[in-house]
Amino acid sequence: MAVPRILRLGDADNVVIAVDSLPAGATVTADVVAARQIPKGHKVASRAIAAGEAIRKFGQVIGFAGADIAPGDWVHEHNVVLQDFERDYAFAAEARPDTGLLPGEAPASFQGFRRADGRVGTRNYIGILSSVNCSATVADFIADAVTRSGVLADYPNIDGVVAFTHGTGCGMASKGEEFDILARTQWGYASHPNFASILVVGLGCEVFQIPRMMKQYGIVEGPHFQTLTIQENGGTRQSIETGVAKIREMLPYANASVRETVPASELVLALQCGGSDGYSGLTANPALGAAVDLLVRHGGTAILSETPEIFGAEHLLTRRAESEAVGRKIVDLIEWWTQYAARAGGELNNNPSPGNKAGGLTTILEKSLGAVAKGGTSTLRGVYRYAERIDRRGFVYMDTPGYDPVAATGQVAGGANMLCFTTGRGSAYGCKPTPSVKLATNSDLFRRMEEDMDINCGDVLDGVSIEAKGREIFEAVLAIASGQRSKSELLGYGRNEFVPWQLGAVM
Repeated sequence: MAVPRILRLGDADNVVIAVDSLPAGATVTADVVAARQIPKGHKVASRAIAAGEAIRKFGQVIGFAGADIAPGDWVHEHNVVLQDFERDYAFAAEARPDTGLLPGEAPASFQGFRRADGRVGTRNYIGILSSVNCSATVADFIADAVTRSGVLADYPNIDGVVAFTHGTGCGMASKGEEFDILARTQWGYASHPNFASILVVGLGCEVFQIPRMMKQYGIVEGPHFQTLTIQENGGTRQSIETGVAKIREMLPYANASVRETVPASELVLALQCGGSDGYSGLTANPALGAAVDLLVRHGGTAILSETPEIFGAEHLLTRRAESEAVGRKIVDLIEWWTQYAARAGGELNNNPSPGNKAGGLTTILEKSLGAVAKGGTSTLRGVYRYAERIDRRGFVYMDTPGYDPVAATGQVAGGANMLCFTTGRGSAYGCKPTPSVKLATNSDLFRRMEEDMDINCGDVLDGVSIEAKGREIFEAVLAIASGQRSKSELLGYGRNEFVPWQLGAVM
């Protein structure tokens, strides 16, 4: 029988990780045995930890002992608590120039769609946006009618006609941050390089007025952008017919787009994790971080997000910020989210889900340390608001909630043309218009949900290096950006994952 594997992540750690399930009495260290059965992916004390003492994993504080913990004890939510502690932000202390290509390293490239504004798409969709929930059904009906008609068979360069509907657009203030978030999100999708053309469908009387957005962002109608409102088109049936006719007019224009060789520097990669487990910070997340460093070396861009899930690890980002001003934006976001959660009667440590905890994650601090690993080691070049257009290359940060569909919607609106999503429990997620590459943190998950998972990162625990796995992820991103279908695309995901952040009151 194989000896259960144990992993120590830092010299200062007072816990180790049970890579495999540990039976009671199994060896933890040379002089410590497991006091009880320890689930795989969970933590076990490698020495005595006194009540109130910091518990360390990755060499970082992940919580404090709620009671005396004996050597060999299971360390989890029953004996771990949170309390305030000082973080050393050391702004910009670890900032360094991005290296660029190594001597003799060839620039990477992919096959993408070059748009009129110079940006590059990885897909060639026609999108239908609803301005308000009241026009969502008509938007769906238009997309369904075009797809069912079979006309797309005559336009092989078009990846599909997809409706993007949401639950807001009215019952909200006509100014302020909530309105601005929706406007940025809608405009970000309307101008996204993975769309050849966009149709925006409104009701007519909603708060979020289409003409106002067009004026604000300088949009003019043409083969790339059309609008209609249900009230002006005589109701549902007539609006569907009008919408289908508009889409048919767009088809030749969209089909004229063809793939061409473009440098990897044109990739804007969104970073997501969901259904995290105790392996996330050991395998998939650091491997994705290695891929990010490789992308940045080739001149590309990667977007880390989910502010509630960097709480407790924000000091690792402030140290990598290119300047103190950039680093302080991260601290300001953490302070805002702490107050935001308190106003709602919650706290940021409410974030780890039951699934996260069953997978071995105990506190938000522990989850955050693993989540930040997705961002690699490159210097932090900028911090952006939700759905704000990303205008810098390199590693950047966008403020979003931790809820994956909402976070990813903001990243795509910001310009992400590819997305990598790590999961340990098995998140069922896909994204349109941006392909989502799913990374399994452990081999059991990959075998169980192989139809959903693109890459198995569990073999890192079997000896595959983080660098080698990062290279595998990078090559997969290039292939999928060039047109190869991701698993979630093959399953048809992406129609229901457009979820703009609703921040304010519904009135």
